[in-house]
Amino acid sequence: MAERLSNREGIKGMANPTRYGIERVAYWLQRLTGLGLLAYLIGHIYETSTIVNGKIAWDKMLEFTQTPQGHIFLTLVIGMCVFHTVNGVRVMLGHGGIGVGKPGQPEYPYKAASLNYKQRLCIWVSIALAALAMMYGASVLFGD
Repeated sequence: MAERLSNREGIKGMANPTRYGIERVAYWLQRLTGLGLLAYLIGHIYETSTIVNGKIAWDKMLEFTQTPQGHIFLTLVIGMCVFHTVNGVRVMLGHGGIGVGKPGQPEYPYKAASLNYKQRLCIWVSIALAALAMMYGASVLFGD
């Protein structure tokens, strides 16, 4: 039985970046950053709502953001925002037909024309912009 099912990789194979390339990495990063930003939004709403309990409660809540862990967390939020935004714009433009290749005859080995060098370049640019934004955010948060 195990030999018959040996070609099924499951989730491990689906998440394998070497099999599907940078497009799969961008797919997973888009989803993970979306979930991370949703969690941040919920936490931010909770944090902001503590102001109704008075200045002491508000100041205690803000103490977390003034720690090194809080700065690291905010730096990650900056990176998630930038990557999710830039990659989302790339996906929207691609769905509109901007920056994608022309459809061609499907011949083996199948390569999607929509995932051409422009799309791959945009993925790398979104990763680079997120990294630059995180470095700038860290320099602001940790700098004196």
